[in-house]
Amino acid sequence: MPALLPTAHYGTITWLGLVGDRKASLRARPVEALSLGFAGPEGEAHGGLTRPACSRVAALYPEATEIRNTRQLTILSAEELAAIAAEMGLKALDPALVGATMVVSGIPDFTHIPPGARLQGEGGATLTVDMENRPCQVPAREIEADNPGLGARFKAAARDRRGITAWVECEGRHKLGERLRLYVPGQRAWAP
Repeated sequence: MPALLPTAHYGTITWLGLVGDRKASLRARPVEALSLGFAGPEGEAHGGLTRPACSRVAALYPEATEIRNTRQLTILSAEELAAIAAEMGLKALDPALVGATMVVSGIPDFTHIPPGARLQGEGGATLTVDMENRPCQVPAREIEADNPGLGARFKAAARDRRGITAWVECEGRHKLGERLRLYVPGQRAWAP
C-alpha cells in the first residue's frame, strides 16, 4: 500500500530562479528551466548534499554543524506572493527579491502542505517538502533596494505565506509552465 497518496491538486510552475552567491546577495536570477541533481538545482547557492546548521535547527545543533541539506529549494505560491505584495502595499513582489527557486500557482494553502509531501513534475523529477519557510529579514534588504521604505514590511506580511523549503528526491528537470502533482503522506495528523 502506498504511503504517499496522489491528490487532485496540481500546480503550474510560473517562475524559476537561481541564487548564484548567497553571500553577495539573496536576489535570484530568473531562468527558463532547472536541472536537478541529488545535490539540488545546478548553480543554486543553497544546493549541496549537506549544509551548515542554521537558526532553523538551532534547537538541535550548534551553528555550523554539518547536516543533511533539506533546504535545497525555496518554493512559493503565486497566490500567496500576491497576498504578501498587497499587504506590503506593492502591486507585485518580484520572486527574485526573496531568493525564490520556484513559484507555483494553483495549490491552495501552499505554505502549509505537510512536511514529507511530494511535488512531482510531468517528467518524473520530484521534490520532497521539508518544512514551512519561516519569514525573516534577509529578503528585506533586496526588497528595500528596489522599493525604498517597504523592505521592513516583508516579515509580517509573509507570515504563513513564505512558502516551503524542499530537496530533490528524484533527479530531472523542471521548466516554466510545467505542472506538478501534489502527493501527501497517508497518515493522520499528529495528536499527542
